[in-house]
Amino acid sequence: MASSIFRSLQVHPFMLYPTTFLRRRNGVFHLTTKATQSQTDTQQRQPQTKVSSSNSTQSKKLDKIPKDYEAIIGIETHVQLSTLTKAFCGCPYSYGSSPNSSICPICMGLPGALPVLNSKIIDFAVKLGLALNCNLAFKSKFDRKQYFYPDLPKGYQISQFDVPIATAGFLDVDIPVEFGGGHKRFGITRVHMEEDAGKLLHAENGNYSQVDLNRAGVPLLEIVSEPDMRNGIEAAEYAAELQRLVRYLGVSNGNMQEGSLRCDVNVSIRPIGQSKFGTKVEIKNLNSFSSVSRAIDFEISRQVQLHSHGQEDQIVQETRLWEEGSQRTITMRKKEGLADYRYFPEPDLPAVILSQEYVDGIKNSLPELPEIKRRRYEQMGLSMQDVLFLANDKNIAEFFDATLAKGADSKLVANWIMSDIAAFMKNEKLTINEIKLTPEELSELIASIKGGTISGKIGKEILFELLAKGGTVKELIQKKDLVQIADPVEIEKMVDKVIVENPKQVEQYRGGKTKLQGFFAGQVMKLSKGKANPGLLNKILLEKLNSKS
Repeated sequence: MASSIFRSLQVHPFMLYPTTFLRRRNGVFHLTTKATQSQTDTQQRQPQTKVSSSNSTQSKKLDKIPKDYEAIIGIETHVQLSTLTKAFCGCPYSYGSSPNSSICPICMGLPGALPVLNSKIIDFAVKLGLALNCNLAFKSKFDRKQYFYPDLPKGYQISQFDVPIATAGFLDVDIPVEFGGGHKRFGITRVHMEEDAGKLLHAENGNYSQVDLNRAGVPLLEIVSEPDMRNGIEAAEYAAELQRLVRYLGVSNGNMQEGSLRCDVNVSIRPIGQSKFGTKVEIKNLNSFSSVSRAIDFEISRQVQLHSHGQEDQIVQETRLWEEGSQRTITMRKKEGLADYRYFPEPDLPAVILSQEYVDGIKNSLPELPEIKRRRYEQMGLSMQDVLFLANDKNIAEFFDATLAKGADSKLVANWIMSDIAAFMKNEKLTINEIKLTPEELSELIASIKGGTISGKIGKEILFELLAKGGTVKELIQKKDLVQIADPVEIEKMVDKVIVENPKQVEQYRGGKTKLQGFFAGQVMKLSKGKANPGLLNKILLEKLNSKS
C-alpha cells in the first residue's frame, strides 16, 4: 500500500486555489501540476513584458563598475555527497536513472517511516569542516525546515539550523595570473548537513510538471561563505577552489552539470565608504564557473546603473535567474521578507556527538590539500601558471609527484605534462589515469634526453607511442634503433654530404643569407633520421659552412 499512495497531483481550472488528489498511473510516481488557461496565459505574458522592458534599458555589454561603488558578494554552495546510499534510508542514488526508480517510504515521506542517519555523512562533514579551517561543533543536531513545494514530499527538509556542524572557517584561493594574480582568503560562515529535495520535470508546453523523487533524501553539505568577494572572478575562483577541495577529499565528484555542486550567489552594491549593505539579490541557475562570473558582473552593472540613475528603490530583495542565451539576469520571484521556516529540532534523530579521538582520526587521514600542494610546488621554483595547472586536478598532481619521486627534474616534468601530454589527453578525450604512459617511463624518457641517449625530437616520438600503446623507453629505443648519434666523425660525414649536394645554398649562405643554417641542419637531421646530436651537428655544420675551403 505504501508504494502506491502518491501518484498524481493536479490543479483544476474550476478551483480558486490549487487542490490535490491522488491517482495511480502506469505504476510509476508522477506528480502533475496544471494551471488554468487564464493563469498560464498570464504567467507566460508577464515574463515577456519584463524581458522586453529589460532589453530596452540594458544591453548585454554594460558599463564597468564605477570606482565609487563596491560589490558585496557571498555564495551558498550545495555539495552532493558521494555516499553509496541516501542520507536517511538505504536507497542508492545514481545520476540519470529513470524517474522514481530509487525511492522508498522514508524518502517519500510516508506516515510512520522513520529516518536513520547515514554515518558516512558525518565523516564527510567533519572532513570538509577541517579542510575549511572551521571550528567543529562536538555536539550538533538536526532540525526540520518547514516549507511546502511539490518536490518536497514530507513538507519539511531535514537540515541544521542554529547548531551547524562547522563554523567560522576560511578558504585560501590563488587568482590565476591572467586575472591579475594574487592570493585571497574568503571567510566561511558555516557548513551544515541536510537532505536534498526531489526534482520537477517541466513539460515543454509549460502546462504541467512531473516530480522525480530519486534525488529526495540525497545527502548534501551546504557551505555558506562570508560576503568577502568583490567581483565575478573572485566568486568563480572561490567556487572552483571549493570544487577542487571536495574532489581532493573524495567527499563529492563536484560535477556542476550533474548538480553535484550548485552555487546560489547573493549580490549587492554600496557606495564606497558606506558600511551598511545594499539590498541583496540572489542569482540561481548557474551551471558553470564562467556563468557564475558573468552573472555576477552583469548583476553588479545592472544595480550600479539603477543607482546612477537615482532608481536604487527598484533594486528589491528577489531571486533572479541567469539566462545563458541572453547573458543577463531576469526576475524569478520576489521576496517579501525573510521566510519563516518554523525550524524546530528533528524529533526522530538523535544529537550528533563527536569525540576528540574521532576528530583526530579524520584529521590525520586528510590528504595534502590543494592550497598546501600549491605552496610546495611554488617552493620548487615552478611558475604560478605551472602550479595552478598541476594542482588543479588531484590525479595530475599525483602523476607529477610520482614522476618526481623517480628523480626527474620538476620543471622538465611540468613542461612535458602541460604541453604534449595535456594536448594528447585533450585530443583523445582521456584523463591522466587513462593514458598508457606511467610516471616511471616519463622519468626514464626525460633522463634519456638529458643524458644524450636520444634527442628531444626522438623523445617526442617515443612519448606519443608510450601515451597510446604503453611499453618502456628502453624497449622502444632498442627496437627502433633510436639511439642518438654522438660520434663527431659520423656526423661530419653527413654534413659533408649535405654541403656537396646543395652548392647553390652554400653559396647563398656564404653570401650573407645565414638563416640557411636551419635548412642545412634540417637536411642533416633528415639524413640521420633525427638521431644526430643537435649540439654537435650545429657545431660541425657552422665550422664547415664558415670555412673558406
